[in-house]
Amino acid sequence: MLNFLLYAGASLIWGSTWLAIKLQLDGVPPILSVAYRFCLASIILLIFCWLSRKTLRFSLRDHRFLALQGFSLFGLSYCGSYLATSYMTSGLVAVVFSTILMWNILNLRIFMGQAVAWRAFWGGILGLSGICTVFWNDLSTFTATQGLIGLLIAIAGAYLASVGNIVGSRNAKRGVPVTQANAFGMAYGGVLTLLIHFAMGGRLSMDWSIGYLGPMLYLTVFGSIAAFGCYMLLINRIGAEYAAYVTLLMPIIALVFSTLFEGYSWTANALVGVALVLSGNLMILTPRWKLLRIKERVKEVGSRDSASLEKS
Repeated sequence: MLNFLLYAGASLIWGSTWLAIKLQLDGVPPILSVAYRFCLASIILLIFCWLSRKTLRFSLRDHRFLALQGFSLFGLSYCGSYLATSYMTSGLVAVVFSTILMWNILNLRIFMGQAVAWRAFWGGILGLSGICTVFWNDLSTFTATQGLIGLLIAIAGAYLASVGNIVGSRNAKRGVPVTQANAFGMAYGGVLTLLIHFAMGGRLSMDWSIGYLGPMLYLTVFGSIAAFGCYMLLINRIGAEYAAYVTLLMPIIALVFSTLFEGYSWTANALVGVALVLSGNLMILTPRWKLLRIKERVKEVGSRDSASLEKS
């Protein structure tokens, strides 16, 4: 029962954060909203670490990698997600960001020298084919349409998030606990986005309406802290291999919210493309031995049905 609640919590929260991002786009520049979100989240986590007497002392080398994780995963990646959401519906942004599973495979090969499994390779091809199908109308025109601009920004954001995941893996292996890594990573990412905002000529501004503060607090407390806490507990209970299926449910939930609250209109291309993306992700997440077992099970059911038809 607890595993189900953790799954539901992480999936529902992360699936709904994309719509909450959409609600934050009015009143405050997107990059500044990213800065507010992660600066606040880091302060909350650092206070929690201090009160619970968790160590906050790490080497200068570790801080360099924590900064790299923060810049890529919490800074530039989320700038991409916020900016992409201003060009297309939040559900489609979630679908594109689910390609992080495919970029993880590429980056593990590039930076860690990890071999690429065939199921992961073909899952990636399937997923990318799905993205092309969803955005076929935009890709076929070869012009800077809203959808194409949003797609390119979202892909860049997903890739940077993957880089952050790889760096995060390095930090974990070096013995940096997840809570402290997130606390410092969010701080570095928040400061970076704040500097980017100022470098672009922006100034500090705040929308004090409930329509802005509500989504910001939701994204900070639930999207940045609670959901990740659920996910890490899930990893500890059932392992990262099975916990990763949360990323398969997230875009489905995001699309449901997008359909209900943004009026997203489904087309044949969208249906086929999303199905391909989800199938590709499922192939990447599912170990080879499990795929073989599923294949054998399908054959058994098919043989049983054939035998029943012959008897009748």
